Amino acid sequence: MDDLWYSECHTPDVRFSIRVSAQIHQETSDYQQISVYASPEFGRILTLDGVLMLTERDEFIYHEMITHVPMAVNPDIRSVLVIGAGDGGVARELSRYAGIRKIDVAEIDRRVVEVCKEFLPQTACGFNDPRVNLHFIDGLKYLRHTQEKYDLIIVDSTDPSGPGEVLFTKEFYGGCQNALTERGILVNQHESPFYQEDAKAMRSSHKRILSVFPVSCVYQAHIPTYPSGHWLFGFASLGLHPERDLQADAWNALGIRTRYYNTRLHRGAFCLPNYVEEMLNTDE
Repeated sequence: MDDLWYSECHTPDVRFSIRVSAQIHQETSDYQQISVYASPEFGRILTLDGVLMLTERDEFIYHEMITHVPMAVNPDIRSVLVIGAGDGGVARELSRYAGIRKIDVAEIDRRVVEVCKEFLPQTACGFNDPRVNLHFIDGLKYLRHTQEKYDLIIVDSTDPSGPGEVLFTKEFYGGCQNALTERGILVNQHESPFYQEDAKAMRSSHKRILSVFPVSCVYQAHIPTYPSGHWLFGFASLGLHPERDLQADAWNALGIRTRYYNTRLHRGAFCLPNYVEEMLNTDE
């Protein structure tokens, strides 16, 4: 019997493949195609419209870096809005903070949540926290209508196409700013700087955030199954700076055990390679 492989084109000339033992779920929801595979090396894999979203083996890197970086800058965060994140991983990491009082999750596709609850309990366990409130709505529409003010907004979106496209617009980032408290922080997945098309999306997103927020920084992590393995996140705020305002002692005193994130790595994550700095700083 021939091996079964999941393959994803990162560029017209680069294909990333993982050997899988079975496709254990596939459906087309009202918004996208949802698939779950089992693999010997990376455990279960979630893909949306044929694009890898997470694997059980390395999802902790992404979810820790998108969550604990802002929490270490302001450990007193009490209210959080999560946009996207239908797999539950961000909610899982947030639920580790006893001081958080409310976690609103705006996810457009109910079926993503339901599929992850069934096949990816490692991440979907985040939805079990009683502080989590699920809203099945487009993130931009949620921001247009909410009267809430949040200390932290985490945008855990798909790539800037399909259902996730509106989450990369200037209107969306403006809506995030309006929904933040004075010390509010916005963190978003910022794409990869390595391949040309990914870098284009990254620069476009950064430029739009920079036009809305007085503080706008970029940090990085190594995620093996994402395009090139080099992934970026955006940190924006109305005043707090991710390095100058890092509350390392306060965060470490919480005693949260992590596998990737620590406050030493926090500082280093904002030290970007020269080619990335040049991309972010050019007006082209």
